[in-house]
Formats: sequence, C-alpha cells, structure tokens
Amino acid sequence: MTNDENKKLKLAFIGGGNNSAVGYVHFAASQLDNKFEVVAGAFSRNPEENKATASRWGVDSRHVYSDWQQLVKAEKTHVDAFVVLTPTPHHVEVIEVLLNAHVPIISEKALVTGPNEINRIQDCFDKSRHFLAVTYNYSGYAMIRELKHLIKQDALGVIQKIHLEMPQEGFRRPPDIAGKPSMPQAWRLKDFEVPTICLDLGVHLHHLSTYLLELEATETIAQFSNHSHYPDLVDDVFMLLKYPNNIRGSMWMSKTAIGHRNGLKVRVYGDKGSACWLQLNPDELELNYNDGRREILDRAGQCKYANQFRYNRMKPGHPTGFVEAFSNLYTDIHSELIHYLNKSEGKSNYVFGLEQARDGLNLFKAAQQSVKLQRWVKLNQQFNIEH
Repeated sequence: MTNDENKKLKLAFIGGGNNSAVGYVHFAASQLDNKFEVVAGAFSRNPEENKATASRWGVDSRHVYSDWQQLVKAEKTHVDAFVVLTPTPHHVEVIEVLLNAHVPIISEKALVTGPNEINRIQDCFDKSRHFLAVTYNYSGYAMIRELKHLIKQDALGVIQKIHLEMPQEGFRRPPDIAGKPSMPQAWRLKDFEVPTICLDLGVHLHHLSTYLLELEATETIAQFSNHSHYPDLVDDVFMLLKYPNNIRGSMWMSKTAIGHRNGLKVRVYGDKGSACWLQLNPDELELNYNDGRREILDRAGQCKYANQFRYNRMKPGHPTGFVEAFSNLYTDIHSELIHYLNKSEGKSNYVFGLEQARDGLNLFKAAQQSVKLQRWVKLNQQFNIEH
C-alpha cells in the first residue's frame, strides 16, 4: 500500500447537519476506514444546529460558516473535496458554483432533479478538469460486488432477466426515531421534473441495474400511483424495462408499502442459474442452478471477491451493514480522488458521476412520458416523442 493510499484527505460539508437525513451517515462512513477528515462546513441554515454539528464532529469553529458560498470561497484551497448534502432541489446551484471554482465534488444522490438540470451541469462540466462523484452506496455491499463478479464469470450463464424493488412504508407509517415519528421533509412532498420518489429510491435501482449488467435500458413502460394522503404526489412506481441482448427487467419503488422499512431486493436470472440478494440480510447471496442445486453464499463461504480484507472488518457471523457499504464507497472515492489530485491514471470500477446521473434521470423522464402516452417509450425518443 502506498503512502498516498494512507493519506487522509480533507472534506468540507455543505449541508449534512445534525438535523439532516443523511449527514451523520456520510460523516461516519467517511471516517470508518480513516481515509478522510471533515475540517470545515456550512452544515445547517439553523445557527444553533450548525454550531452543534461542528462541535459534535470536532470541527474548529474558525472553519464553520453560516453561508455555503462563503465556505467555498474561504476553504477551496484548503480542502481536498466538498461534499454536497443539501436537499436535492438545491444541488444544481451548489454544484454549478463548485464546478466554476474547479474543486472536487462528492454529491449525495440524486445529483439533480431531472434532465434539464443535468444539462445545466453539463454546460460547465469538463471531464478532463473536474472531479464529480455521486454516492450510490448500495453497490458498496460486499455481496452485491460478489454478485457482479459471478455475472462476469458466467456463473449464471447468459443473463435474461433482472428485477429490482425498493418498497418502503414512510408515507403510510413514518419511521419512529428517538421516540417520535420522523415525518417526510417538505421537499419530498412535491414532484419536480421527474417524480421525487425516483430521485429518492429510483436512482438506486437504476444504478444497481447498470452496475450489475453494465448496460442501460433501451425502452420502458411505467405505471405511477398515489396511495398516500399526500395529494398529487407519485408515491408508487412500477416499470417494465427492455435492455440490449434481449434482457428484460422491472423496477418497483414505493413509499406506501406497509411492512417494508427498506425492502431493497435484487434478483438476476440467467440460463444457468439465478441469484437473489436482500438488503435486510446483506451478507448472504441466494443462488439457484439449473441442475437443481441451491446455495447460500456468505462471506465465510467460497467467495471469490467478497473475501477481500477490506470487506471483512469483522469476521463472518457479524453482519456488515449500510454504513460499512457506504464506507466501502468512500474508500473507493478516496482512491480515485488521490489519482485525480496527483494527475495520475486510475479509474475505479465503483465510483460513478455525471454520466450515471444523466442516464438514470433520462430513464425516469422516459417512464414519465410513457405514463402520459400509455405506451412503451424508447430512451433515445424521450425528448421528442410528443412531436
């Protein structure tokens, strides 16, 4: 391991305070493998929360700002990357400023609210000069990475089908946190260029599908529903998908599926076998083969990929979870960011940015058009199908 791989990089957070939905997860994940330190931030518009977050995380008060633009101006030459953790509708404004300042960016998903904002980002994004990573953390799970390895090694044969689902119950039964219901944030209670549920849940399903298949969907037909007491809001989405090579698939995401805290499930079917992974049982991968064999593969089994030391912070039997998966991604981002800062060659297979965000938002825009037109929509037709 090189000294650079052990070098701690400095982060500044924009958003992500104690009162945010994702701030502490990003902080904890960035610290777990000793790759980063948070040294500056504009954590919250609330002065007390801003101060309390800095105190909790040990950030010197001299590097805490009430205005995120002041943070960028003051710290852009002192930190290695800015982490964008404000609500998604605010991202485009922040990211444009950061790109124009030519500083590395790590952004919470979804990158922006739709293809129109992606176009704004593309107008000031230079792939040769800029660093932009989006945190699609579910592909950080060791057994998801093992599944990708199995697919590439032809263990399942020719892939024929992929089905992904992410049902949650938050709009029907808000999660109880510290003794009180955690109600949805205001921005999540309205739809933008694409439905907010697609920004919240759908981008993860899109990412997992393209990560595993290394293909983008070419055509979709969708059904949008409202099953909550929030009017005029899409809170349940079902999509059928066509991929190259005659692969078929589906995605289901919901905020109104009572009984599911987070029912993320991935199923992949080939002509030799199939695989199923459930986030609530993250260390196991269920495999079935066409000769009748059934296997449960876990980190203690005959893994060819998930047996690496980096995925085994504790021995099997002590399940890895969401924060560990997030930390795996932060470690990958660290490696790629080191290459970027050193102006050296090096591309991670696990770090995704603007292109992945664009393709996912284009998919959900096409799904929205298919609902309107009540027919299949091809991805390359989505912006002119009304003509």
